[in-house]
Amino acid sequence: MADGNNNQALQKLSPNRTLSDEQMALCERVLQFCQDNVASGHAVFVKKGDAGTGKSIVINKIFNELQKLSREKSQPNALSGTKNYLLVNHPEMMKLYRNIAEKSRYVKKKDYERPTSFINTMHKTGQVADIVLVDEAHLLLTKADKYNRFVQDNHLEEILKCARVVVIVFDDKQVLKFKSHWTEDDLESILAQKHVQVFHLQNQFRMQASVQTLEWIEQFFKKTVLPVPYDPCFDLRFFEDAQDLYDLVRQKNAEFGLSRMVATYDYPYRLDGREHFVTEGRFHLKWDIAKPESRLPWAERADTIDEVGSVYTVQGFDLNYVGLLLGPSVRYDAQADTLVLDPTRYEDSAAFAGRKGLAQPEQTMERIMLNAINVLMTRAVRGLYIYAHDPALRARFGQLQGGSMAG
Repeated sequence: MADGNNNQALQKLSPNRTLSDEQMALCERVLQFCQDNVASGHAVFVKKGDAGTGKSIVINKIFNELQKLSREKSQPNALSGTKNYLLVNHPEMMKLYRNIAEKSRYVKKKDYERPTSFINTMHKTGQVADIVLVDEAHLLLTKADKYNRFVQDNHLEEILKCARVVVIVFDDKQVLKFKSHWTEDDLESILAQKHVQVFHLQNQFRMQASVQTLEWIEQFFKKTVLPVPYDPCFDLRFFEDAQDLYDLVRQKNAEFGLSRMVATYDYPYRLDGREHFVTEGRFHLKWDIAKPESRLPWAERADTIDEVGSVYTVQGFDLNYVGLLLGPSVRYDAQADTLVLDPTRYEDSAAFAGRKGLAQPEQTMERIMLNAINVLMTRAVRGLYIYAHDPALRARFGQLQGGSMAG
């Protein structure tokens, strides 16, 4: 990509964007599924795929086509007049979708809803939607949550009661909280009595990286630290000094745009309106600051080059270059040659709230922490720069990078 503007989410998620053959085949299949099942109902289409396979791009394209078929009065069809919604869990992604809707002839801002708001409205009015699409369904709640005004037991179960056809995007490697604890088995159990079709997106489009680099990240997610592959298309580097890493990210942002710092949730942060900082040696930068009133999502606000993003602000977004700080919860055991995750050093207390009913909470904690690392590592299009708080992990990175560390 020649510049950062080509990588802006508004363009990348535009329904007018050219899709791959695989993505187009999925769009056509989902639209046909909706037409075939909207009258009878009890039908669910599940879209699966790893980070970077274009799940959100495809679902927005499908939604635009659905609303066109619903609202285009000159050409009656099986979906004419249908009431359809796209449910969005992520507040930063909601901003993006509604910004895109401003330029759409057929999609309106009110067509996008948060899951709880949709469920509560449908139950209160007794309505049933025709088709409901759910982006990032792995973030749906799996238990009641008074904070979010959800009083039932499971978001997806309630959505299924409120729609004839449901289309979901699902990736169990992006589950980030106990209260949204999903596995493949959980999903299959809920959908057991429905007419279900499943489609797996296979091709990676975000990261301009070799197969070997993608495999390096996949193995890191599995707690194995492999030798660093040579990759002329993707800049994967490790740093001895976090400030040197940040200096390079700022340089890349000035040159290409959309380059940001992110970190594992290992540094103190509270929702108290004050600034909180991430500190690693000479590096000292404030955590991301939510601005609900801002039209742009965090990843695309110019001022956030001076902040450190979390998994919650960058999930679902593309960045050109990513500077990743692996905090105190991520360690390396040289004797066992494996990563070790320490939940006691993980500062995201909300992630581990509500363990009641979980069969293996310790394993789930580790899985959530690894999922968060995987999300952070798969944001970059052009390059990923990594600093590790743990000296043993930094030393291991140095060995695998040929004995020398950047910075």
